[in-house]
Amino acid sequence: MEFETAVVALSALAHEGRLRIFRLLVQAGVMGLPAGEIARRLDVLPNSLSANLNVLAHAGLARARRQGRSIIYTAEYDRMRGLLAFLVEDCCGGSPEVCSPLAEALRGADCDGACIPNGAKETT
Repeated sequence: MEFETAVVALSALAHEGRLRIFRLLVQAGVMGLPAGEIARRLDVLPNSLSANLNVLAHAGLARARRQGRSIIYTAEYDRMRGLLAFLVEDCCGGSPEVCSPLAEALRGADCDGACIPNGAKETT
């Protein structure tokens, strides 16, 4: 991931409302959630939700698809994995104990490995 791409993604997440929306979309999984459900669960006004979803989509962190009369939003897991990998790419400085807690946290995440950056998966 390029620095500029990472900055755009991190900037999008550096807002409490957008971070809450993104975390909810990540929790929802690949099925995603309709915009109305996101607004209801987070108690967000529709116009604020729309603006925040547009910022997340522009950053490549969320995607919209039409399903009948609803618009369903999903997290972009590839971009999330790329951002996580970018953040830990040069981790450790020769001291694996620095990053091992992070790798363990990712392995323990309830995501069936979908959130683990390439190279951080445990090999058996």
